[in-house]
Amino acid sequence: MSSFVAEVLESAGKLEKDDIGTKIGRLARRVEEVKGEVCNTINKKYEEFIPSLKNGEDLVNQVVEISMEIDVLKSQIENEVQRDLRVAVTEFSELKQQLEKSTVLLSVLTQLHEFDTALETHQQALLEKNYTKSAEHLNKAQHNLTLLKSRKGVELKMLQVLGTELIVQKEKLLYHLGEEWKLLAVWNLPPSPAPTKAEDLFRWTLKTELRLCTMTSRRKSDLETLLISILQGFAILGELNRKLKFFSQILLKYILKPLVVEPSLDVEIELRANDAVLRFSAVESKCEHELPAKVYLKITTVLEFLYQHLLHIPLWVSVDRKEKQDINLAELLGGMIWEELSEIIIKNCLVFSIPTNSSQLELYEEVIKATDKFEEKLKEMQFLQSHSTDLLKYARNVNVHFASKKCQDVIVTARNLMTSEIHNTVQISADSKISIPKLPSLGLISKVKVPMISNIVPSDMVTLGSGKQLGSRTMCLPTCRISQSVQTLMELAYQTLSEATSATPECAVQLFYTVRNMFHLFYDVVPTYHKETLQKLPQLAAIHHNNCMYIAHHLITLGHQFQYRLPSPLCNGAATFVDFVPSFRRLGTECFLAQLRTQRDELLERLSTARNLSSLEDADNYSAANKAVRQVIHQLKRLGKVWQDVLPVHIYCKALGTLLNTAITDIVNKITMLEDITSESADGLYALCRTILEEGPGIFQPLPEESKNKKFQEEIPIYVPKWLKFKELMIVLQASLQELVDRWTDGKGPFAAEFSPIEAKNLIRALFQNTERRAAALAEIK
Repeated sequence: MSSFVAEVLESAGKLEKDDIGTKIGRLARRVEEVKGEVCNTINKKYEEFIPSLKNGEDLVNQVVEISMEIDVLKSQIENEVQRDLRVAVTEFSELKQQLEKSTVLLSVLTQLHEFDTALETHQQALLEKNYTKSAEHLNKAQHNLTLLKSRKGVELKMLQVLGTELIVQKEKLLYHLGEEWKLLAVWNLPPSPAPTKAEDLFRWTLKTELRLCTMTSRRKSDLETLLISILQGFAILGELNRKLKFFSQILLKYILKPLVVEPSLDVEIELRANDAVLRFSAVESKCEHELPAKVYLKITTVLEFLYQHLLHIPLWVSVDRKEKQDINLAELLGGMIWEELSEIIIKNCLVFSIPTNSSQLELYEEVIKATDKFEEKLKEMQFLQSHSTDLLKYARNVNVHFASKKCQDVIVTARNLMTSEIHNTVQISADSKISIPKLPSLGLISKVKVPMISNIVPSDMVTLGSGKQLGSRTMCLPTCRISQSVQTLMELAYQTLSEATSATPECAVQLFYTVRNMFHLFYDVVPTYHKETLQKLPQLAAIHHNNCMYIAHHLITLGHQFQYRLPSPLCNGAATFVDFVPSFRRLGTECFLAQLRTQRDELLERLSTARNLSSLEDADNYSAANKAVRQVIHQLKRLGKVWQDVLPVHIYCKALGTLLNTAITDIVNKITMLEDITSESADGLYALCRTILEEGPGIFQPLPEESKNKKFQEEIPIYVPKWLKFKELMIVLQASLQELVDRWTDGKGPFAAEFSPIEAKNLIRALFQNTERRAAALAEIK
């Protein structure tokens, strides 16, 4: 009995297994058939564009029925496997794998269905202008397509078709969003390119206009819904940042920057029934740069306009499939424009509001308050984060910026003075003084140790000299002319150092070294910038010489005058300009000496045309020599005229004396080298020398008053070392042989004092014929 029952149960189990296997085979075939139909339908729809709504519904029903049968079979198989696991592990494993494969195929079909449904819903929402819903279903379709691409066994051609369709639908949605955005935010911009003239550019800027919410047949609530839908659609598709970035660039270039840069521009807002318009208006302004408070007011008006009509819309974006993150449009736009906007405000407004002197620093508190209020207003509208305080930091660092601006202004002013004309001069004398602002009392300066001078005389002190004191003008600069620009430059140095005495320690140090940099700049710029004129024009070379000596004279005591009124370490000995003194003296001296060398070369070049002063009995030779001498006299007189009242008297006389000495030395040397001087030639040489002797003293006219120049003309032997030799030569040219012997007087006479024995013998041989008397005379000269 038991064996019969066992056989019955075994037969029943085999039958049940066979039935399940048959069903699974049938289901597998049906899944493959449905898969083929689905692929064929998709190809027809997205590639061949054949309408197939009824077929699609039938396929969906078939998928549902197969899914239910698979669930029933799956339950039966799991129960059977649990009951007869030891009997048919291999068989049921193969069946389960086949079922899992069918499940995967079913999942692919489900995702294809969801993809198709998402596109259908997107297209319907697009027709209804529900851009938020349309964008969401496009994202859903994109998610399904991504999952399909990750599955194995899905045909590549089908995925390419689906991907192409998705791209087409996304671009279609972006196009509609863009068209709607153009209707909601309309820019009326002036034509490009911008004009170059200031007046034309101002009129060109006035043409800018922004209109928001340009709708004609919608209520405000409908408009806001549409606006939210458009912006949310951009956000979901990831295009909101790009769209807002483009909007922010136009806003900065055509609205915000002109308001900061141009003080004659103001904002005008017109509210109408269907839109709000922002445009520019022209106002009268005498300021070159707008005040910060007014700039802040204009910018706030623009941003409030944008916030009320556009940026107040609440948006969101999906972080993943489940979470959403809120988007603040005002914060997003602020992050895009704030860095550049703050830089524009600083460079075109705040920089020019910084005080130019320390007495105005207290008034700058109003600018700091206005800046603080401006940033707080932007934070209220959520354009700024709480940590964004770029403008306020700049405004509060007014001491640093004041010092930087002051130093920059000083250097710019100094450079303009250095590149101005040198020939505009003023006369300075021992009584000339530079006006210095009243310096603060030493008692008001903290931590400054002023060295005390002891009044106790040591018992072993030795008194030197006669006890006479130096004159009150011993250390004064001699009367001369300097460039007016250099006098202004020194006044600028004194004023800057005076301001440093009342500034903060950091500012004082910066101002002090700015003054030093100013003199460094003079040393480098002036000789280079005026190089050509200093080489060509003797008067400018003399003025430059005086300028350098004038600066060096003041630099000796400039640091000492302010040292104990400046902060540490300047008050401890660092405040000095003495190291500049040798450089400036050398700069002036080298320039003037170079000019003297140029004039010397010109004198010698003119004298070279005198044909060595030989054979003056020839009319042509005498004419050439006379012309050369006249040119030399003319050149020296011209120099005397251009240097008159310019150079200090002693420099003037020394310079002209050196040049005149060069000329007569060349003449004396040429005459003493002649081998034969006839009586006619001697008379000609004497006439030439007499010209120089008579007109030479007239060269020395250092002062405009003729009566005061006589003294310097009488002192010509002091400034012209060869003057007495030149006069002695004139005597020699007219003297007899005996007179020359008498003037030699055994090497003690005036002839011997000016000429060497060799030169004397050469002159005697040239002037007199070879006779016994000449031989006797030559024998006397030893």
